[in-house]
Amino acid sequence: VQLQAFGGGLVQAGGSLRLSCAASGSTFSINAAGWYRQAPGQHRELVAVTGGGGNTNYADSVKGRFTISRDNAKNTVYLQMNSLKSDDTAVYYCRLQKGVGPASSYYWGQGTEVTVSS
Repeated sequence: VQLQAFGGGLVQAGGSLRLSCAASGSTFSINAAGWYRQAPGQHRELVAVTGGGGNTNYADSVKGRFTISRDNAKNTVYLQMNSLKSDDTAVYYCRLQKGVGPASSYYWGQGTEVTVSS
């Protein structure tokens, strides 16, 4: 599975961006899909995740501002980011889980950079 993430950029505080993560290759049995981010000098953290059944989970810091969604027909996962803050500045990575449980495999995209200016 190959992942390509795009949609990052420079935006003013309060603005919006939509990130996309397109999967190609052996995309059958993709289960959960998530977005993570890593700010300079920080650990990578979970931003949002959506399970195979459509359930979603968000980091407290983005609840009410970010929305994760997926288009299974296009093998694409999105992250709509609204009301952006300077604290949202980071490189954003998508991750897909293929399979379930101990037999799962995980795939990472290359990252797309988001910079929020105050």
